[in-house]
Amino acid sequence: MENPHAQRQAVLLERILKNASTCTEVIIELNHCVEEILRANAPVKIAADLATKYRKNVQYNLKATKQEMS
Repeated sequence: MENPHAQRQAVLLERILKNASTCTEVIIELNHCVEEILRANAPVKIAADLATKYRKNVQYNLKATKQEMS
C-alpha cells in the first residue's frame, strides 16, 4: 500500500514543476518584450543624450562668456 503522504507530495511536486515551467516561459517572453522595447527606444536615448550634451555645452559657454565680460 502506497503512502498517502507520498502521493500528496508527488501531486504537489508536479504542480510546483508545472508552475515553475510556466513561470520560466513567461520570464523568457518578458525578456523578449523588454529587448524589443530597448531596441525601439534606442533612437530616443541617442536624442536625449545629444540634448543633454548640448545643454551642458550651452551652460559652459554661457558661464565662459559671462566671465569674459566681467
